[in-house]
Amino acid sequence: MKYENPYREAMRYIDNARTALSLAGKEDKFYLDEKYVKSACGIAYSGLLKALDFLFDIKDVPKRRGRKSIFYYQEILSGMDKKLLKHLNNGYEVLHLYGYYDGGSKIETLETGLNDAVSIITALKPYSGNGKNNK
Repeated sequence: MKYENPYREAMRYIDNARTALSLAGKEDKFYLDEKYVKSACGIAYSGLLKALDFLFDIKDVPKRRGRKSIFYYQEILSGMDKKLLKHLNNGYEVLHLYGYYDGGSKIETLETGLNDAVSIITALKPYSGNGKNNK
């Protein structure tokens, strides 16, 4: 994976997720339209994984053949960065399980998952000209 700016590429996913959430509508402390919530959570979680793939590539983590599971990402991060591991675990629980699979719609909860995704993506900034490159 060779992108000139992995940070900006991964942040594109978060921007798209926030756009989808803006279409969901709000009532009190919840999003209304499950379709947009599930879509947004899937997009944000994909961005989180994309960021980790970029980071692992930058750090020369040996590639694994076949489909990667959450356990793969947890295993690598457990030896690399415990703080990112915590963000991954919460992002997985909130975005992938609660938001995408279960259709959870509490705004505050989903925002924590998005924040975890952004925290992981931010780890790419030092390798991306602090996010300032054109691509």
